[in-house]
Order: sequence, then C-alpha cells, then structure tokens
Amino acid sequence: MMLLPETVRGYIAQGLECEHLTVSGDGQHFEAVIVASAFEGLRSIQRHQKVYAVLGDRMRAEIHALSMKTLTPGEWAQQQA
Repeated sequence: MMLLPETVRGYIAQGLECEHLTVSGDGQHFEAVIVASAFEGLRSIQRHQKVYAVLGDRMRAEIHALSMKTLTPGEWAQQQA
C-alpha cells in the first residue's frame, strides 16, 4: 500500500506541535520540513530522534525513508527572511 505524504504529515502532527510542517514523497521515501519550538536547544540528531519517537514502529513498517529538515521557529524565520 502506498503511503501518502499527507498521512505521514498527520502522524508527525499528532505527536509533535509544529509551527510549520510539510511532507513530500513518493509513497516510500519522504522529505519533511518540521518547525517546532520543541527543538529549541537540541542538536540535529536529538531533533531527529524526537521525530522518530513520534513515528515509532511506523518507521520500520510503513515509512522506508524519511529525510528531515528540523528547525526552531527562530531558525525558520531566519531562512524565510
């Protein structure tokens, strides 16, 4: 069964309060831009672990690959400027 990017977006949004969240992908490989204040003070690997924790077993079962850009609201604002 092909997984929709919107479904993956929903999984992330359920477990992590995001200021901005986009997910694109082809049904197996996904790319996400996740902006959350929960990332404040965390290194990149810790931010990714937070997202993996939210996705849990789905990472093994449904989602084969997920590349992420994880940003704090401040970092996101700087990128948009």
